[in-house]
Amino acid sequence: MNILILGSGGREHSIAWAVLQNPKCDRLIVAPGNAGIAQIAECADIDIFDGDAVAGFATENAVDLVIIGPEAPLAAGVADACRAAGLKVFGPSAAAARLESSKSFTKAICDAAHAPTARYAHFSELESARAYLAKQPMPIVIKADGLAAGKGVVVATERDMAVSALEHMFGGEFGAAGSEVVIEEFMEGEEASYFVLVDGETVLPIGTAQDHKRVGDGDTGPNTGGMGAYSPAPILDETVARKALDEIIRPTMREMAKRGTPYSGVLYAGLMIRNGEPRLVEYNVRFGDPECQVLMMRLGGQALDLIQACAEGRLDSVEAQWAEDHALTVVMAAKGYPGSYEKGSEIRGLDALEENSSEMVFHAGTAARNGAVTANGGRVLNVTARGETLAQAREAAYRMVDAIDWPEGFCRRDIGWRALPQKL
Repeated sequence: MNILILGSGGREHSIAWAVLQNPKCDRLIVAPGNAGIAQIAECADIDIFDGDAVAGFATENAVDLVIIGPEAPLAAGVADACRAAGLKVFGPSAAAARLESSKSFTKAICDAAHAPTARYAHFSELESARAYLAKQPMPIVIKADGLAAGKGVVVATERDMAVSALEHMFGGEFGAAGSEVVIEEFMEGEEASYFVLVDGETVLPIGTAQDHKRVGDGDTGPNTGGMGAYSPAPILDETVARKALDEIIRPTMREMAKRGTPYSGVLYAGLMIRNGEPRLVEYNVRFGDPECQVLMMRLGGQALDLIQACAEGRLDSVEAQWAEDHALTVVMAAKGYPGSYEKGSEIRGLDALEENSSEMVFHAGTAARNGAVTANGGRVLNVTARGETLAQAREAAYRMVDAIDWPEGFCRRDIGWRALPQKL
């Protein structure tokens, strides 16, 4: 098979790495890719937000399967353009991708499906939002309605903080994504991620994970796109997972099909779990980042079989095979992230690290310059390991972190603390 993956982050590097483990893969192209991806696959310079350009490139290169990594091309309709060109595609239509690209749309779907989630209100201008906020208890959650690269959520513990968040969102901090805002009740509990594949009809669970959104140890500081993750998530046991499927995910998928927008692709349900009861925090219409890295590390080559079955509408004929293992990834980010940071610093020591089925450094924001790997983003590396236990996976991941020579970077030192409370 000839396979095209769209994206340039750690998520796409891990998908590419897993796909290459499968003998079905004859040729792998990633657009645009990054310095790490370039070491294992062809990289192509095409506009991944231009559906016609992607479809044309795929057709010219006899691509058998297009895997769309990030949410923005999905929201832009790239999957639709590829399907219209007769290509097999892994990723939902733009209409179905509204489950991530519009928080208010998702809330309306949950209402119709009777799926448990936080109470909310939706606003398109500041004054009415501020008036509503004045009557709500703290803490409270303020969300930009549209896509904000994982950063458009503020958990406000004080009213002034909540008002400031509203003013920044309506003031253009997140561009068009913040032109509408959802205000939600604060849900207490433990958050975890449940990943399923959907082909319009069949829902196939493929794994659980927990990530760490805040920038600092002990879950302190501002929210980020994710500073680390591990799989499986102990809190999402078999009983909770069944409730999430029966009460949240399957009803949502039925409602989407009822509306004429059946869902096809991976669906990531962010859940808040309290006393064994899950409630929906949000849906994402692609693999989480960095949760994808730990899932791919555990799935290996079978990931391609599952993705292909999803794209071809035959999920009822496959199932995920899990080993009794664990995986953990540590994000190394540029100092200053999630605020302002500098690009271009050199990262040393990567060549000395062994890369195999149990230990991998997935590149998230890197570039190759004059033979060196340099930082080219906020989240730069995903240092990932698997082990028979979570403790073994964490020990291996931090051993790799400590072997990387990058003074301009930093990481959290407590990834996995909910399952392994002791610090390293």
